[in-house]
This record gives sequence, structure tokens and C-alpha cells, in this order.
Amino acid sequence: MFNKPKVAVLPVAGLSTRNLPATKAMHKGFLCLNNLPIIQYAVDACVEAQIEEIIFVYSNEGSKDMYEKYFSCNHSLENKLAQSNQLALLETLKKTTPHNVKFSFAKQEEPKGNGHAVLCAKDIIGKRDFVVMWVDDVYICEGKGILSQLADVYEQFGGIVENIIQFPKEQLSRYGVLKGVSGEGDIIKASGVIEKPKAEEIESDYASMGPYILPNSILDVLPKVSKGNNGEINLTDALNLATLNGCELRGVLTNSTRYDCGTNEELAKSNIRLSISKNKELYEEALQTIKSLENKI
Repeated sequence: MFNKPKVAVLPVAGLSTRNLPATKAMHKGFLCLNNLPIIQYAVDACVEAQIEEIIFVYSNEGSKDMYEKYFSCNHSLENKLAQSNQLALLETLKKTTPHNVKFSFAKQEEPKGNGHAVLCAKDIIGKRDFVVMWVDDVYICEGKGILSQLADVYEQFGGIVENIIQFPKEQLSRYGVLKGVSGEGDIIKASGVIEKPKAEEIESDYASMGPYILPNSILDVLPKVSKGNNGEINLTDALNLATLNGCELRGVLTNSTRYDCGTNEELAKSNIRLSISKNKELYEEALQTIKSLENKI
């Protein structure tokens, strides 16, 4: 048995250019999906999985200040809401700040890739196994959260455990793709990952998506990773190198629905999908709106 991780790394150091102009003055983590900042979904997933420390890897002090302020109690605002009897809003506000989680910060001085971002958190991670989660991929689950589902597999097998999704072959060149796969059901064993493969290199329909649960030894592998085709140090390349050195890799087809918030177009689509799935009246209204527009499109 392996111990479930208690620390998570959330890289938030990117320039968020795919979400401009909204991200000109704020980090993409504060863009909203169904009335919640997308960073809240990542933190809530960590809380549900009993993570005790969350490390934000940031690039500038302004971004760090945003995260520190958002995940701190705003006593003045809470008092005003209490005094005006806006108790539902007060409860919503309090839920944004978990009291049983420590928030830490590591700076990424240069944009050298997501693998380098993880490495920037090495001193805070210490000797612990850890989670890595991309904040612009939101996963909504019925029942156990996505990190809890991955942690259950990690507790049993150790090694590298990651969330995977099946895609049609023509879409797989956008992702890291599992190779040398074996096994049936929801847990797939693989011999490695190919980052953004050419069509002839694709061996499976399993995309490496994250979140990941990683053994501490990955931090020793990352400095040995060569720069990828994008000129950056990619985490998937480190995973592949680790498997070549004998570390086992398992992908999990989690019980979850992915909402891509990486671009403005995808965020708009995700807002529609999630909003109408949560609100029956809004769903009915959306159907009526679509019908009314059919003759105008």
C-alpha cells in the first residue's frame, strides 16, 4: 500500500494569451465557469481528496497577490453580508477559503514549460509524493472527486497515476498519448507517453490529460529531460523517461466530465454545457432560444 498524496502543485505561471483580453489584468484562474472562478474547482478537488498543502507556481507578484487575497478571509465583506442578512452569499463566500489547507507559493522566473514549473516547487514538496493539476481543465464528478479516484489507484499500485480520456485518432496529435498499453476496464497500464505524436506514432486512443499523482522520484527525473519540440521542458516527457527507468505508469478512465477552459471559445462552450446541466429551467430556456434562432441562422 502507498500513502495517498497530501500536497498538490497547481501551475499558474502562464501568460494566459489564449484567454486575452480578459487575462490582460488578471490570471485565467479567475475566469468564471458557471459563476465560480476556475481555480476554485481545482482547490475544491484538492480539499475533497484531503490534500493538506497546495502550491501555486506563479510568474509575477501581481498574480501571486491575486491568489493570496482570494484564498484569504475577507472579514470586512463577511461582516457586511452578515449585517445585511445576506446569509446565502455569506455561506458561499466562506466556502471559497478552506481552513484545513495550507497555501504555499513557488516562483517560476522564466517560462520554460510545465515540467519546469513543477520543478520550481521542489523545495516545498520535499520528499513527498504529490499531485499536479492543470487549472484550465475542470472535471465535474458524480460521487468521488477526480483526485480521490486517482488516489485510490495510487494507494494500491504507486508509480505514476494519471487521468486519461479516449479521443478519436484524428484529435490525438494535440495531446500526449499512451503507448504500450495493456489491461482492461478503467485502469490501463502503459509503457510510456508520446507528446503530441505524428499520426504514424499513435499506438492507442488514450490521451494523457492530468491530473497526475506522481512519486517523489519524478523531481529527480525532470532535470534530465531534454527540451521538447516546443522548446520547453514537458512533464509528459519526464513521465516517459521515468517509465524507461522502471517506474510503472497507469492511466485511469475516471468517472468525470471535462470542461475545457483553455481558450475563450472553449470556456464559452463549457459555460453553456455546465450551466444548463445544473439548471433545468435554464436548459428549457436554452432550447426555446435555439428554436427561435433556427430560422435566423
